[in-house]
Amino acid sequence: MIENPYYSQELHGPWQTWSAGSFELEDGGNIPDLQLAYVQHGKLNRRKDNAILIPTWYSGTSKVMEQLYIGKGRALDPAKYCIIVVNQIGSGISSSPHNTPPPWNMAKFPRVRIADDVRAQHKLLTEHFKIKSLALVVGGSMGAQQVYEWAVRYPELVRRAAPIAGYAKNTDHDFLYGEILREAITSDAGWNDGWYKDHREVHAGLRRHAKIWSVMGLCPDFFASESWRAFGCTSLQDFQVGFMEGLFTQMDPNDLLCMVWKWQRGDVSRNTGGDLRAALKRISAKTFVMPIDTDMFFTVADCKREQKLIKDSQLRIIKSGGGHFGLFGFEAEYHEQIDRHLGELLSSKVSD
Repeated sequence: MIENPYYSQELHGPWQTWSAGSFELEDGGNIPDLQLAYVQHGKLNRRKDNAILIPTWYSGTSKVMEQLYIGKGRALDPAKYCIIVVNQIGSGISSSPHNTPPPWNMAKFPRVRIADDVRAQHKLLTEHFKIKSLALVVGGSMGAQQVYEWAVRYPELVRRAAPIAGYAKNTDHDFLYGEILREAITSDAGWNDGWYKDHREVHAGLRRHAKIWSVMGLCPDFFASESWRAFGCTSLQDFQVGFMEGLFTQMDPNDLLCMVWKWQRGDVSRNTGGDLRAALKRISAKTFVMPIDTDMFFTVADCKREQKLIKDSQLRIIKSGGGHFGLFGFEAEYHEQIDRHLGELLSSKVSD
């Protein structure tokens, strides 16, 4: 285990932890004492049918989701719903390579899949909260991958689903992108096969990782319009070094690579012997598939192909000048669209 102040209650809390015990993983092995970090906003009603689940995205935390998507008067309003945000395995807050005790720490942390996250979240919701129905499962990017897995694996629990900027089955293009992110980090001499003593020893790799995100996570229009000013930056260099590199160089390299590995292999068709059509046919939730129009790796066309395979689903395209990073909600119009679509989805009647 190594200390990293970025993953602290001061920066990303408050959160609570729940032990899932010894947790068997789909790719073999187990996490001896899986700790899930979660935050609850609002209260469960008497029927326990007002629960909303939000899984986190790559490098994101429950605090990020709270700041961007939850609030009074918004679609995800804690006054109406019990909103549970669960930090994914490898996030740096739930059990992750850097915070797991030896001998399963760092480079020895086992391989985790999206399905493992969802099975662990299912244990949390059904055993700890005693929830038997979810009004909505919503998430962006890797969170969207978890939304799809939830809707396919536990259709009897999920009444509504909203995957934002993510796929049910990851593409070859995204897999290659993940490889570049991985190589950016592991090519740093300070990587030391994953046995560095401080994340700052891998700062060159983390900076390369941040540059790659700037190229693909954003879009050409973002830079042409100098939209980096919305982040409080005064120049392109200020945005790249001060914001992007400043953000990612705080994070743990092993944690990031844990998430990259499962993102690359996200695929709900593993539930149906590789048949994506059959997997998506399992979904009984009313579903809004919500791609971002300028997203360069979770494209509208690919999202639409999957959406057409889901009964009782609609394609709701989100307009943003930020590419995939439109998820960060730096445009007021983005929040307006998200709240409008989620509000409509939540108000729609579904069978119990």
